[in-house]
Amino acid sequence: MRIEGLLLTFACGLISTGATAQVAQTVNDRAARFTENAMKLRESILFKIEPNNLQNNLRTQPGEKYPWHAQIVTTVFWIGETPTANNPVPNRSSAWDTDWARNFGGSDSPDSNLRRGFIPAKFVPGQNPFYLALPYNDVSGGRTKTEACNVIPWFREAFVKSGQTVLKGRWVAIRKGNRVCYGQWEDVGPFRSDHWAYVFGGDRPRANLNRGAGLDISPAIRDYLKAENTDVTDWRFVDFEEVPPGPWTLYGDNNTFVIERRKREEAFARRQW
Repeated sequence: MRIEGLLLTFACGLISTGATAQVAQTVNDRAARFTENAMKLRESILFKIEPNNLQNNLRTQPGEKYPWHAQIVTTVFWIGETPTANNPVPNRSSAWDTDWARNFGGSDSPDSNLRRGFIPAKFVPGQNPFYLALPYNDVSGGRTKTEACNVIPWFREAFVKSGQTVLKGRWVAIRKGNRVCYGQWEDVGPFRSDHWAYVFGGDRPRANLNRGAGLDISPAIRDYLKAENTDVTDWRFVDFEEVPPGPWTLYGDNNTFVIERRKREEAFARRQW
């Protein structure tokens, strides 16, 4: 049996017994170049609805690691959203963050009068404003679900312990026409939390009150894509090193780019002393 297979079997065994394990995670060295480029772009793209010179023509290639989910009904949701008939759950908390609105800094209202470019007008967000929701949660009742180790492609490289999600913060590409935006998976929905056969497989989203929507996107993603509040997009998972510079790299304590930039700044400061 290959080493990778042994590792996956070991991790799955830990889930079924409720034990914990430590699995190392690595970040590609190319992240440093991305973060440097992102900071150079800050002034030119921060408050523009149409940044230039970004990857807007991504195409599916044979053998691509993660396939596109095409023609998915896509709806807008936001941190701080109050319950409605079509969205009965308030968004003060997410599936993985009980203080989501507080950590973000307030309501991420989609009202253009309350926004400045891709961020709220009244505060700088404490988390990445480019976020999304997909209808699967790998944790239930404080434990990792039994199927997670078999259906999540990056499970064995990201698994730490049972009950700790390996989905939160994962990068996703969303495409509308010739525009491609990037965001992080930060909540579960619309409507479902168990549809792994769609999220990681070939199933289509199931019928629901929002025209069978299979993806929720934040106001920032909507505005970058120039999408409607209910629209149709394509999406796929991407690894961190695939994500190009853009407005999605600038803000948030949960943002991989911000985390890596802070690490580099701290390392530089230590060298000066």
